[in-house]
Amino acid sequence: MKFGNGIARSYLASLLAAWIGCWSPYAYTADPLPVFVSILPQKYFVERIGGQRVQVSVMVRQGQSPETYEPTPRQMAKLAQAKLYFRIGIPFENIWLERMIAANPKMEVVDCRQGISLLPVMQNHSILEAGDHHGMADPHIWTSPPLVKIMAAHIRNALIAVKPVFSSQFEKNYQAFIQDLNQLDQYIRQTLAGITHRHFMVFHPAWSYFARTYGLEEIPIEQAGKEPGAKSLAALIERGRQEGFRAIFVQKQSSRSNAELVARAIGAKVIVLDPLAEDYGRNLRHVASVLAKVLR
Repeated sequence: MKFGNGIARSYLASLLAAWIGCWSPYAYTADPLPVFVSILPQKYFVERIGGQRVQVSVMVRQGQSPETYEPTPRQMAKLAQAKLYFRIGIPFENIWLERMIAANPKMEVVDCRQGISLLPVMQNHSILEAGDHHGMADPHIWTSPPLVKIMAAHIRNALIAVKPVFSSQFEKNYQAFIQDLNQLDQYIRQTLAGITHRHFMVFHPAWSYFARTYGLEEIPIEQAGKEPGAKSLAALIERGRQEGFRAIFVQKQSSRSNAELVARAIGAKVIVLDPLAEDYGRNLRHVASVLAKVLR
């Protein structure tokens, strides 16, 4: 995968936009820049780079599901004041983004997926053909630290374009964040180095990019956002028994009834892992530690 050229072009474009942005009312003001993101991990990313120069609002709050979420009237009203929206590709964006842009035509939408090789949505053991259609692509790119580095470059470039007077501060924060992501990536690789099993079962397939990055395979119970049928459940139970799965991973926002059914049938535990936790580094260290223990 070649990301360098795209990021370089994006950075050069941001410098040009920064020159043009000098005429923006946001360019020299010390007031925090109002920006919106879709999920809590993005809030952490933007604040790491923007620091006190940004005021970040999150659409999908703690405990809510990106698959079923709908913005509140209060959020839509606040969105009218936003300068930037950092898009990540989660389901509610596909339904609401046009309406959000209509509420604030001057708001710039930054697609943080640019330069990333997207995975198709998974359905049990088979793969649905996604092609180039983002609506069918797996949106959980933030679960992979190397991919967050690409997202971070987009965030830096967008902030510099709108507030060029603080470009050196954004660049410094960006470099510090990249260093932390490199350390996080190294920690995860070292933590998973001793595992003997490479497959793990989940209810909702939120960890595909994490799995791809670290040489694992995620086996989802959910079928393209829907509960599995009896035939699929039977096949999952059989595979779970054959491979000796010791745990099934669920998240707070999803139903766990079928996960518990499969777990009882194969003698496994149900363990909660949260892909939407705001404290990104701490959360992924926890995820790596739990997986290392279960997969040994």
